Formats: sequence, structure tokens, C-alpha cells
Amino acid sequence: MFRRMSFLLIAAVLFVPGMASAQGYITRLLNHPVPGGVAVVDAGNAPAAPAAYFKGEQVMVLQDSDQRWIAVVGLDLKTPVGAHTVQVHDANGKRQLSFSVKAKEYKSQHIRLKNKSHVNPDPEQTRRFEREYEEQIRAYKNFRPTMPSNVLLDKPVSGRLSSPFGLRRFFNGEERNAHSGLDFAVPAGTAIKAPAAGVVTIVADYFFNGKTVFIDHGQGFVTMYCHLSAFQVEQGQPVERGQVIGKVGATGRATGPHLHWNVSLNNARVDPAIFINAFVP
Repeated sequence: MFRRMSFLLIAAVLFVPGMASAQGYITRLLNHPVPGGVAVVDAGNAPAAPAAYFKGEQVMVLQDSDQRWIAVVGLDLKTPVGAHTVQVHDANGKRQLSFSVKAKEYKSQHIRLKNKSHVNPDPEQTRRFEREYEEQIRAYKNFRPTMPSNVLLDKPVSGRLSSPFGLRRFFNGEERNAHSGLDFAVPAGTAIKAPAAGVVTIVADYFFNGKTVFIDHGQGFVTMYCHLSAFQVEQGQPVERGQVIGKVGATGRATGPHLHWNVSLNNARVDPAIFINAFVP
């Protein structure tokens, strides 16, 4: 209950008297229904929170500042434009709620890498990557019922954004997966701080990501931090908002020191800029 009230407190602090709105604060903040974005779907005002599902994954359900329940749905970059539905389970049974996804264009980026194995790994490196990928997907898919402490996130570091979310990426001329997070251009050794409270679920040194930390914030809300030079947390450790979890580095597939930060909802990687109020439509 305390954590639920924290959302309402944030809304009350930021509410401007005289400003009319038909939506709650969290809805106005997070609703950007595009591929790689977030859809906030009104789930009613029942006494108890419903459960909600999208494409078989349970999604975050919060009570907004207007007292209505909302399903906060992560939309990965491959989400088709057009009509979609969320399945809601509550005391009255099951029902479908509709929402629409709009188009969004993302830019391209070309990167030259000296380490050719980071473009075309050999069979042993590929097997390593596949093991590491499966481990990460398990962490992304985990759904803890704990309510997140906050959804308006702090930046994990203070610095220039060097690569936005969603870039079509070409390594040495070969197209690879689109950029799934934000890159911050900050010096090696810069302290990285948790943007919200949570539990550390991964502390590992990966082939592509380098030294990596995952934090599970609850309700399928997970953040990842890559290319670290050092860890300052352990797997299974609870962390508080603002706590230092590691230091910036250039490990893994990186051309220089920076922090790659991503945000996942219901196992969908979404634009972190939405959660730090820096999203560009």
C-alpha cells in the first residue's frame, strides 16, 4: 500500500492547480504506443488490482493518480502498427481491452569494430552468446508481484546521450539488431546509480555486453547496465534508489567507455527515454 501511495504522492507534487486532465499522471507520463514504446491501457476502477496479459506475458498493473487501474504494456521494436488487445482478469472474469500502436521511424548508425569476432563470432563464441542470451531472457521474463518503488526513473549516470534507442545498427557494414537502450558518453570509472529500488538478478561478464548488471524492480520492470569496468553489487542483493551498483567501462562490444542502459517491460525492450521524461515522438 505504501508503494502504491508513492505514485499518488509523485502525482500530487507535480500536479499544477487549474490544469484539467482526463488522464492520470502515470498515463500522461508513460503512454507512447509505438514500436519500442509503452501503451497505457485503462483497466477500470475495481476495488482490487486486476491481472493483465499481452502476448502471453503478464504486464505491470498500477493505480494511477485518478484512482483507476492501468495496464502498462511494453511494446518491442517488432510490434506491428495497428490494433492490439490486452487480456484482463478480475473478479468479473476475463475481458479484452483494445489499444492502437502508431508508427515511429528510427535512424541508422554505422560502427567500425577492430575486434572482428564481435561482428562474426566463431562457433564457440556463438554457443557462449546463446547461453548468455538465454540467461538474460529468463531474467527479463521473471515477474515479481512487488510494486515498483517508482516509474519516473533517475538517470543512472549524468552525461551526454550518445546513442538513442531504436537505431538500426551496422557493425563493419553488416546490419545487426537495433539498439535496445540508451548510451551515455561518460568517462571510465563514473559511478552508476540504481534509478529505482529493486533486486539484483544478474552480475556477469558477457561476450557482447561485457560486465553487466540486471535489476528487477518488480512487476516485470527490469533494467540492464552494460560495459561496466567494475561491479559494486552481488546477485540477489536488494538495492535502493540512488545506490551505486558499478562503474562505467568499455568491456564487451564497445568502442570506448560508455554506459549502455536498457529498460524492459513484460519481456519487451522499450525506450528508456520514456521513463526519464526525454522521449522524442
